Amino acid sequence: MGRGRKGRDVSGWLVIDKPAGITSNAVVNKVRWAFGAKKAGHAGTLDPEATGVLAVALGEATKTVPYVTDALKAYRFTVRLGVATNTDDAEGEVISQSDARPDDGLIAAALGQFTGDIQQVPPQFSAVKIDGQRAYKLARDGEELELAARDLYVESLEMVDRPDADHVTLEMVCGKGGYVRSIARDLGVALGCFGHVRDLRRVWSGPFDAEDGVTMAHIEENAGDAATLDALLAPLQIGLADLPELPCSADGAAKLRNGNPGLVLSSDAEYGDEAWASYLGQPIAVGIYKAGTLHPNRVFNLPQ
Repeated sequence: MGRGRKGRDVSGWLVIDKPAGITSNAVVNKVRWAFGAKKAGHAGTLDPEATGVLAVALGEATKTVPYVTDALKAYRFTVRLGVATNTDDAEGEVISQSDARPDDGLIAAALGQFTGDIQQVPPQFSAVKIDGQRAYKLARDGEELELAARDLYVESLEMVDRPDADHVTLEMVCGKGGYVRSIARDLGVALGCFGHVRDLRRVWSGPFDAEDGVTMAHIEENAGDAATLDALLAPLQIGLADLPELPCSADGAAKLRNGNPGLVLSSDAEYGDEAWASYLGQPIAVGIYKAGTLHPNRVFNLPQ
């Protein structure tokens, strides 16, 4: 028999305002250690030098990660014009330069081609897998990679500041899988001047906002203090904000907890919609709604 994972059965969402200079996985590992939690994960990687919303799920909340990952996200970032790097950010080596500096009108006009449903090629230094290996590892070894373009939905891309001729600050709202570094790179190409990301901040991600974020310093200062840290957690159902909630009876909850279809009392969902069931406000399961019944595909094992 395999050993169970050690740690506390603590569940919920924690919004970290990630500092620059640390990977997303390192943040998750520190949070899990501080809480003494059995299980933790995050809803969308940020580059090490990026800051802002990193939504960390603990315990049963990890079952709602896909719903936050799929939600829209907003980024504020500054593009350095006139310089391209091999990483598409300020950490890389300069590979191309230009003296051209487009004016505000040209930049604003170019942004339209990066909105809606677009195709985007990930950066050479990215976590995309090629034949089982991460692209950034191959790129570090000097390989020139042919990465396939990927679909991306960009709801909006706007210029919000022009600090000087060399820089432009943009805000973007996009769907799952977007690379801000690729936007900066491709915008520079479209403008004929090259470009890369100088700084990047995720302002919000699905239901989570950077203004509500907790610092890593606060987490580390209170490591092991369960009462203080647990008070920071949002309930796991926050991650289900985009799905209909279906209240159910005690009998329906019992059936759903056992992985069986259960009756729900009322519904705004339509036949075939994904939704979640609750009993006395507690999330029970996520599943497919069919004519008054929820057919579960994820069941939450929370204290009753």
